[in-house]
Amino acid sequence: MKKHIVLSESEKKELRRKQIYKVLPVVSIVLLIALWLFASSFGNAQFPSPIATWDRLLELLRKPIKNLSLWGHILISLQRVFTALLLSWVIGVSFGIVLGWSKKCNALFGPIFTAFRAVPPLAWIPLITIWFGTGEGSKVLIVFIGALMPVVVNTQAGMSNVNKLYLDVGTIFNANSRQMLFQIAIPSALDAIFAGIRTSASAGWMVVLAAEMLGAKAGVGFLITRGMDSGDQALVLLSMICIGIVGAILAIVTQIAEGVICPWTRKRSN
Repeated sequence: MKKHIVLSESEKKELRRKQIYKVLPVVSIVLLIALWLFASSFGNAQFPSPIATWDRLLELLRKPIKNLSLWGHILISLQRVFTALLLSWVIGVSFGIVLGWSKKCNALFGPIFTAFRAVPPLAWIPLITIWFGTGEGSKVLIVFIGALMPVVVNTQAGMSNVNKLYLDVGTIFNANSRQMLFQIAIPSALDAIFAGIRTSASAGWMVVLAAEMLGAKAGVGFLITRGMDSGDQALVLLSMICIGIVGAILAIVTQIAEGVICPWTRKRSN
């Protein structure tokens, strides 16, 4: 015989709430597609319909641009982003730890970093182009600058706001300065560090697209420029959709990595 589980009223409400949260993302996508159909139904050739965009995707798969398919352009953009992100995470986390842990270093380097942080990453494009040209190194450098700032800021904030109680416990157990840093302070700041990593991944993806729109011969940003120059609005819109999808995937991947390395953040969010 099957046992019937009787749920309390609060458990029923919680179950309904979880079901609603699962349905809402689907509803939002349906509403977006409906808005897209509505906007393209006025016969405005400047705004492609979903069918026209899908046909452009099929055409792009059959006829590559610059001998690269759509996936090839996306992979080239991701390669630039991942190279810059790896550098920015290593350097940014290290520099942020130094600024947040050492008051002397913060007093020495903090004002300089604050001044550079106020400069938008895209403002560096003209100077970097003049200094280093429009090669791969220049694009990676621009993405590196854009992705570095969030990592440093969040890491510094996490290190500066380590609970004093944790440090006091370390002092009671005669922990030396190295143990206080690597076994207490840095693990306590992992939440803030990963917040910076998530932000830097999104920032790097946005900056690389802007960098590719200036002199690149491949990449998603190049596709947007190609579509704009040739009046191919379907290609522009298709590239924008790919940008959104890849950006969402990057956010999900970094969130999963945070949940694996810092499982307490996942429990707290639930």
